[in-house]
Amino acid sequence: MIITDIVKLATEQFEQQMFEFGKKLNTQQLTAELADQVSMALQKSLSGAGAIAYKAFLESYDPEDRVIDANGQKLRFKMVSPKTFLSPFGKINVHRRLYQADTGGVGCVPLDHLWDMDGHFATVQVREAICLSMAHMTAEETEQLFKKCTLFQPSATAIKHIVEKVGEEISHHKEQIVQQISTKQSVPDGTRVLVASMDGANVLLREPGSRQRRPVERPSKQDGADKQSSYKNAMVGSFSFYGDTHQNQDCPERLGSYYTARMPEDRAVSFKGDFERQLEFIQAKVTDKVPKILLFDGARGLWKYAENSDRFNDYEKLIDFYHTSEHLSKAGEALFGKGNDKAQAWYDKYWAKLIEDDDGAESVLRSMDYYSRSERLGKSMRKALEAEHRFFRRNKHRMCYASFRRRGFPIGSGPVEAACKSIVKTRLCRSGMRWSRLGGQHILDLRCYAKSGLWNEFWETYKYVRKSA
Repeated sequence: MIITDIVKLATEQFEQQMFEFGKKLNTQQLTAELADQVSMALQKSLSGAGAIAYKAFLESYDPEDRVIDANGQKLRFKMVSPKTFLSPFGKINVHRRLYQADTGGVGCVPLDHLWDMDGHFATVQVREAICLSMAHMTAEETEQLFKKCTLFQPSATAIKHIVEKVGEEISHHKEQIVQQISTKQSVPDGTRVLVASMDGANVLLREPGSRQRRPVERPSKQDGADKQSSYKNAMVGSFSFYGDTHQNQDCPERLGSYYTARMPEDRAVSFKGDFERQLEFIQAKVTDKVPKILLFDGARGLWKYAENSDRFNDYEKLIDFYHTSEHLSKAGEALFGKGNDKAQAWYDKYWAKLIEDDDGAESVLRSMDYYSRSERLGKSMRKALEAEHRFFRRNKHRMCYASFRRRGFPIGSGPVEAACKSIVKTRLCRSGMRWSRLGGQHILDLRCYAKSGLWNEFWETYKYVRKSA
């Protein structure tokens, strides 16, 4: 079908519907009600015109052969099989010719293959809009939003099915998609340092296990849902680019970040693979002169992984300063008690030393040793102090805050902590939400691309991968 035929068909349908609407309208005087009615009439007429023209356009390409060849096998025309598709103009019922081998088996619909709709009922434009919306909000919220601002209006159930199908395709082609997108990623101009971080965030899963919310000894009445759900740790990785430190600022300017995330899994094996793979792609785009930093909080498991991996041998390693300052505060409380002016003064003094002195961590340890001998500490305070002393002793070589600040490097893991909230918590941890690992991963994949500013690159890659599969 040529374009002039589409224009003629769409115009006729549009005029017909608008004239029908016009018979019911009083257009003598402009009012807010009339303006709203005409706006709605235009939307419905556009939807109807687009749907009928699009349907006719597609059906014009359906082959009329009695026999076709599919992968070396002869298939015969069996029947016309109508199917309802969700298009940008609303639902369209397309009549397609179905072919099948004489011996039976799965049928073949050539028309679906021609416009890349095998296995889908929503067009690629509709799929993109739904997936992008679902990266930010729930299916029910997406349904409400689309009813107000789109010509197609899928149900919450249809939205979930679409995301599930796209999510399965993303998972199946994950490595290819990541590699293709990496060629389109760019390093911001002015990048002076690359910082890689990872952290975890609890997600409520639809599987039995520990809720980790109520002390074991405290009695509580649990319903069936409570017994079949548990909190597990999802992982988030960030790759951040920093520029210069501007006047009157302590931290260099963050120029941008990319993110990756994985639902809970034993030992975070898949997550670590994703993290290292993306880091390799990103690292290849920065010059050898750009310093590379691993910046984590105090989680021992993360540092054990980093220290035992040759992949990070050329990375400088730093423990998040905010996390260190929390341990410094606990040490002050262990030495002098909570709410004590002496504890506050000690904290302020050694907070400054950590920031300003190259041997700041050693100074903290010496002071803790001195006061542990000179102060009369109870059993619980001494036990708490031992824990903080162990933390500083174990991590002192990762507390080069003064050196990092002199070189204009960041000393906080803010981007990954913020990502744990914005990527995981904000979307997956709303009231009443419980997730399967697979369903949650579908959302995290979409959300990471959206939050990384890579949505367009991701969607173009998704379409390419589908066509080449």
